[in-house]
Amino acid sequence: MAPTPTLTASDLMTTDVGTVAPDDDIGEVLGRLARAEFNGFPVVEDGRLVGIVTQRDLVGLFQTEDRTLWIPVGFPPFLETLTYAVDVSWDDLDLGIDLLRNTDKPVRSVMTTDLVTVDRDATLDDLLDLLADGERDVNRLPVVDGDALVGIVARQDVLRALRDERRAGGA
Repeated sequence: MAPTPTLTASDLMTTDVGTVAPDDDIGEVLGRLARAEFNGFPVVEDGRLVGIVTQRDLVGLFQTEDRTLWIPVGFPPFLETLTYAVDVSWDDLDLGIDLLRNTDKPVRSVMTTDLVTVDRDATLDDLLDLLADGERDVNRLPVVDGDALVGIVARQDVLRALRDERRAGGA
């Protein structure tokens, strides 16, 4: 029996990747995330990957302490309704003002720039090592060619590939 070819990021990646720009408004990006089936966007400027922004980054803008308040992300300027649990002190009930104050900020003010990326030739084992790293808690790996984003591999893509390999091998 011939050995199974090693899968690479190129084999698993999605090439139609939704992205945002560093100057996009936080409010606009939260609205897009409300409609998306994933929890973050690569941030691309002039064709180069410069960061990544996740729901955690955006919702973190409204985190305070002591209590939980559910915030609908559907009032102006948002078009969709999405509810997040946010810790808030009853002394900080100017949350609506904070929400409005932050919605016009650019994504660059909250995006992560310390990126974990792979190239097209990263093996399945390379991808597993990065996605299983407990310190970084990465769910999606941007695939780059130099600085250019060429695709993305999600944790579920890797799990699906492992499942398919096991089934094909009779395991």
